Amino acid sequence: MSFKTLLAYQKGFDLAMEIFHLTKSFPKSEMFGLTSQMIRSIRSVCSNIAEGYRKRQYEKHFMSKMSDADSENSETQLWLDFALACDYISEEKNKELISKSHEIGKLINYMINNPQKFGLL
Repeated sequence: MSFKTLLAYQKGFDLAMEIFHLTKSFPKSEMFGLTSQMIRSIRSVCSNIAEGYRKRQYEKHFMSKMSDADSENSETQLWLDFALACDYISEEKNKELISKSHEIGKLINYMINNPQKFGLL
């Protein structure tokens, strides 16, 4: 089984791509600031899920990576709020993306609370 089959990964990847395309419209002055931070944090959600899943035979490693993914997901929400406060995205878009992020968080927390369902030995 591949990490790519995990719903948290799939939804995280989809949100990462949506944010990537969205940030293309941000001012160039934000390229190394807000844009970079947003993209890094949401991509890190996916990479931590992938890394944790591949090392799932070690429960502590799995839990640590899922916790990291959850933290990065929260960081993404922070950057989305900054994007809203800077008027780079609308209130509606912020709510939509935050909602998707909350859903990802719930899936990650399910993985944390039910590690045995993800092949832990």
